[in-house]
Amino acid sequence: MKIVAQVKLMPEADQATALCSTLRTVNEAACWVSEVAFAHGVPREYELRKYTYAELKARGLGAQTAQHVIKKTRDAYATLKANIRAGNLGRPGSKRRVKVESKPITFRPDAAQPYDDRCLSWQYDAQTVSIWTTAGRLKCVRFACSADALKTLRDFRKGEAGLVERDGVFYLLATCDIPDIEPYEPTGFVGVDLGIAKIATTTTGYRAAGRGLNRHRKRQLELRRKLQAKGTKSAKRRLKHRSRKEQRHAANVNHIISKTIVTTAERTGQGIALEDLTGIRDRVRLRKGQRAQLHSWSFHQLGAFLEYKARRAGVPLVYVDPAYTSRQCSECHHTDRKNRVDQATFACRACGFMVHADENASHNIARKGETVWTAGRESRVPDTP
Repeated sequence: MKIVAQVKLMPEADQATALCSTLRTVNEAACWVSEVAFAHGVPREYELRKYTYAELKARGLGAQTAQHVIKKTRDAYATLKANIRAGNLGRPGSKRRVKVESKPITFRPDAAQPYDDRCLSWQYDAQTVSIWTTAGRLKCVRFACSADALKTLRDFRKGEAGLVERDGVFYLLATCDIPDIEPYEPTGFVGVDLGIAKIATTTTGYRAAGRGLNRHRKRQLELRRKLQAKGTKSAKRRLKHRSRKEQRHAANVNHIISKTIVTTAERTGQGIALEDLTGIRDRVRLRKGQRAQLHSWSFHQLGAFLEYKARRAGVPLVYVDPAYTSRQCSECHHTDRKNRVDQATFACRACGFMVHADENASHNIARKGETVWTAGRESRVPDTP
């Protein structure tokens, strides 16, 4: 399993200047490579190298850095092609799709640049790195991270690391290849119902309320509106300062929720059953006032956190079809649209069972999880002698 460990660089003033200049130089070069690739119909990486490698060397890039710039550009076009093929940029002839197909890809001046072991070396005991820049090799650049992240880097770091700048702060995103733990045979499944009013509700009785996060998002939205309406230089500085604040807060909440669920499942020897909500934003039709709330719902991120934490702990995790989980009674299995009285109340029309709607759905998801696990696991029948 591959995860990304993030460390914060703490360079001196001259080192920070060199890193900033390097990022701007390589991303400017990547934009030029993108124009060449677009002009030649986006050729393969080896062919693109013939058109661009000499010029990149003449611009002062090292051999490995030039190769990484070419590969980064080619990978960006591969990602764009995959998104077009998947329909993420609209149908053929749509305004959005025509716009992205009619011009070359561009890179931000502070976009990430990959480094391999030839351009970047780590000194874990001293917590420093040696890194290539356009101003020469920088040695003894200090970095900071948690003790757990440092141990992960020391034991499992493998492959490339990306240098990125965010609001004047430099980070290294290092790829770590952690061996998978064989999942145990679960005694049951913890059903997880995802929502907006309640971010997550499980069969173990855990409820992660969404009230605080929704209030935070609403407050951030109002602040952004006021600052954008004001339009002064000071307001623009405040907007830049507050950028990604909501995103970081939501990610922290999702980390806490996912860790709680995985820890509970591991302690009780159970697996985790999660709804497959892929494409829900395209399927659901809501009033205009509710759309912002739906599109800010970070269910995919929470699911990704649950998945990788479960894999690290060896906890089985399965995805189930979410159809009718909120309308079906978890006691008698009667399915009726009228069973869902309102957002929070479930009352079965057949047996009279009453419970919180999210709790009822979590039990249905857990039952589906057991079915999926039983159908997908290997046969335990011994081979015929």
